[in-house]
Amino acid sequence: MAYPNPRRGAVNEQDLEFKDQVINIRRVTKVVKGGKNLSFSALVAVGNEKGQVGIGKGKAREVPMAISKAVQDAKKKMITVPLHETTIPHLIRGAHGAGVVILRPASKGTGVIAGGAVRVIMELAGIKDILTKSIRSGNPISVANATMDALRRLTDADKVSGKRGKTKGTIWQ
Repeated sequence: MAYPNPRRGAVNEQDLEFKDQVINIRRVTKVVKGGKNLSFSALVAVGNEKGQVGIGKGKAREVPMAISKAVQDAKKKMITVPLHETTIPHLIRGAHGAGVVILRPASKGTGVIAGGAVRVIMELAGIKDILTKSIRSGNPISVANATMDALRRLTDADKVSGKRGKTKGTIWQ
C-alpha cells in the first residue's frame, strides 16, 4: 500500500523496498570574500538486495538534506546486476580515476570479502559471496565509482551465448 507523503504526494511501492546506506560524508568549504561557506557532501548507495543498486552524491548546508539529495541521485542512477546464484558470473576489473577494483566470484558460504564502499555496494546489490580487492586509490568516491563500473560491465551467460550463437554450456564452465 502506498502512503501519502506531504512533500512528494504518494509514495511508490518500489521506493519502500529500497534500502540506503551512507558511504561517506565530508565537510566542504567554499572561501568567499566574507569568509567561509560551510556545507556537507554525502555519498550514498541504494539497493533492493535483489540485483539493483545505485550510488549518488548530494551536497547541502545540513547533513540530512545532503543525504536525501544523494538518495534521490542514487535512485536515478540504478543499474541491474546479473547474479549467478549468490555471486557474480565472472571475474571483472572496474576503474574510475585512480580507483581500481577487482571483483572475483566466490563459492557459496564465502561471504562478502570487501571493505569500505565496495562492501556497502555488494550488500545492497544482493551479492552474498564475493572476493574483492581495491587497489591504488583509497578515496571512497573513486572506489565506489570503480565498483559500479565493474558491476555495469558484468555480462550474463545467456547474453553471451546469444551473441555468439553457441550453447551456454560451451561458453560458461
